[in-house]
Amino acid sequence: MSAEKIKITVLGSGTSQGVPVIACECDVCRSEDPRDNRLRTSILVTVNGENYVVDTGPDFRQQMLRHEVKSLKAILYTHEHKDHLAGMDDVRAFNYVERRDMEIFCSERVEEALIREFYYVFESVKYPGVPSVKINRITDEPFKLPCGFEVIPIEVKHYKMPVNAFRFGDFTYITDAKTISEEEKEKVKGSKVIIINALRISEHISHFNLEEALAMIRELDPDIAYLTHISHLFAKHTEIEKMLPPNVQVAYDGLTFEL
Repeated sequence: MSAEKIKITVLGSGTSQGVPVIACECDVCRSEDPRDNRLRTSILVTVNGENYVVDTGPDFRQQMLRHEVKSLKAILYTHEHKDHLAGMDDVRAFNYVERRDMEIFCSERVEEALIREFYYVFESVKYPGVPSVKINRITDEPFKLPCGFEVIPIEVKHYKMPVNAFRFGDFTYITDAKTISEEEKEKVKGSKVIIINALRISEHISHFNLEEALAMIRELDPDIAYLTHISHLFAKHTEIEKMLPPNVQVAYDGLTFEL
């Protein structure tokens, strides 16, 4: 694997509704611990000072402002659900500042969803001020970011929907997974750090629950793992921490680490 310097910033660690959930009065949603305030799931990957984002959910604009991101080289998409791509329109701010198309890396399914949801971006005659993007199609083969850094796509299943996890050197990011084939697990093994989804304690049809996530972490055997895509139905941050083995932690918005 590459010896490039990588910094990971968790932009969002919540589910499709975020935490707190609108109109909810549960203890988690009413928590005063800032770690229990979770925007929609996304990460910022900084490779030798260049920024790349995985997924642009509805909170993308807020996340870019919160972390004072002034330059963004590309976006990688995991899948086509709205909580992972709804903020794509806001890449136009980077178009304006950096005077170039935004590089987008995605599967054919995601490309079709982007064209459907943001049709005005892809029209032959564009309305002034719309985002400008360049699609780079992801297959099952490794691909290179604009800086030359190699990324390994890993297919996981979100119930029956294929989702791309991504391996950046010794770090693997997995979200919205319920199952991972043996072949795809081999692409993850050897990662020193993993971020993986764990929706809640009780079972869910399309996401790992806590038991399933911990079993997958034991099998993949990283030095450290972080849980993300946390629901308000799980527990408060401090309560989840008590349920975890020493090498597993709860991700939270603003968490950073380097490899």
